[in-house]
Amino acid sequence: MGASGWDYVTGYDGDVAAALAALQARVFQEEYGDGACFRSLEDLYADEEFMGTEGTHTILDIVRVVATDDPPNRSVIDDYGTLRPLSPERVVHHFGTERPTVEQYEQLLAAAHDARSHEEYERSLLGECQMRWTGCYVVLHSDGIPTHLGIFGFSGD
Repeated sequence: MGASGWDYVTGYDGDVAAALAALQARVFQEEYGDGACFRSLEDLYADEEFMGTEGTHTILDIVRVVATDDPPNRSVIDDYGTLRPLSPERVVHHFGTERPTVEQYEQLLAAAHDARSHEEYERSLLGECQMRWTGCYVVLHSDGIPTHLGIFGFSGD
C-alpha cells in the first residue's frame, strides 16, 4: 500500500495520552463508525493480522505516547506505534518560538505539503518524523497557554 502521512490538530488540557485517546476516538468514528469492519478500537487492535500487515494509515496506528524526544530506532520493536514530543530545540528551529500557535503549525504543514523537492520536504516540520509507524507531537498555544496538540507521522512501508 505504501507510506501514508497524516497530521492532526486536537485539543489539549495537559495530558498528551488523553488528547491522543480523544483524537483516536474521533478518527475511529470517522473511519469505522458504521461498525461494518470493527465495532470498537479494541476490536481493531485485536485484529493483529490487519494491524500488523496493513494498518489504518491514520493516527489509529499509534498505540502509546512516550516521554522521550530521542528519535525512534528501527531496530527496537517497542519504538513502533509510538508518539513522541518534538524536541524543544526542533520546535524553536521550525517555529522560532517555544510556544507555537495552531496557525503557525498549519502554515508549516502547508509549506511541507507544498515542498518542491525531497530535500525541501526533509527539512520541513513533517521531515522530523523519520520512521514509519511513528509520530511526533508539538504543544500549541493560544495567548501563551497550551491549548492544542499538533500531531503528525507516517504509517505504511
